[in-house]
Amino acid sequence: MTDQAILVTGAAGFIGFHVARQLLAEGRPVVGLDSLNSYYDPALKQARLQRLAADSRFTFVQADLADRETVAALFARHRFASVVHLAAQAGVRHSIDHPQAYADSNLQAFLNVLEGCRHNSCRHLVYASSSSVYGANTKLPFAVADRTDHPVSFYAATKKANELMAQSYSHLYRLPVTGLRFFTIYGPWGRPDMALFLFADAIMARRPIRLFNHGKMRRDFTYIDDVTRVVSTLIDLVPADNPSAANAPSRVYNVGNHRPEELTHVVALLERELGRTAVKELLPMQPGDVVETFADVEDLMRDTGFAPSTPIDVGVHNFVTWYRDYFEV
Repeated sequence: MTDQAILVTGAAGFIGFHVARQLLAEGRPVVGLDSLNSYYDPALKQARLQRLAADSRFTFVQADLADRETVAALFARHRFASVVHLAAQAGVRHSIDHPQAYADSNLQAFLNVLEGCRHNSCRHLVYASSSSVYGANTKLPFAVADRTDHPVSFYAATKKANELMAQSYSHLYRLPVTGLRFFTIYGPWGRPDMALFLFADAIMARRPIRLFNHGKMRRDFTYIDDVTRVVSTLIDLVPADNPSAANAPSRVYNVGNHRPEELTHVVALLERELGRTAVKELLPMQPGDVVETFADVEDLMRDTGFAPSTPIDVGVHNFVTWYRDYFEV
């Protein structure tokens, strides 16, 4: 570990905010980058940034990673030894109607980050992939070695492309890269378009909550604090040449709870915490969605000691406590 700043992209986003806060708590200086776009209310992003800015070791840069010259100049100025790339256009359903936003934010932007790392002696790039790369796989749990070449959304296709792009740079330029296939991450300061947030909003406003596949969906809900600890550990765990990645210093991990939860159970926990009964609207499957996600995390546990330790009832309680405080409800 050095005093050299770590770049965290998407620092005003849900996972980026928590990762940056974890690194600052460990005494590491952080440069946080975010475009502060309006995919959801920028006020929430600003509120996260205010908390990060309270630490003198945090520096914020507002920029669009799709801007090649800006990104090149940033990397040349700081010569980051470690980069945690979490910025992306998120959301499976949004990608159905807005694919161009995903091409800009998830493909062009990632290429610019790879180029910045390549030309400035980056020691390790840790980047966000997604469980959505598994598509309609029916073999459970999902293992990193499973085939991931049948995405069912354009968002998933961009995340699979990120893995291939990172692998090629690792092979060609010996750039150490670690991809993280995040499963359903939740917790305080979450994204408003994610299930827990949408359900809580609807329950408090007494609007119907939409349960696709008639509520028979299972997700590997993973609490944010479990995620940030393992990301912090992985930054310093620079990959060696990997026989399963053409001997490039490249690897991919699942980051999940290894315990899927039925959405109806999560709704019941929210009802208990919020003290209100949800009005449920049962709907068929949506295009681009999958019935169940379930992570095989044995290799991550072996290499890092990762052991998700937050039960779903505790995680939901912590989320609702934050939600009530933030929205004063």
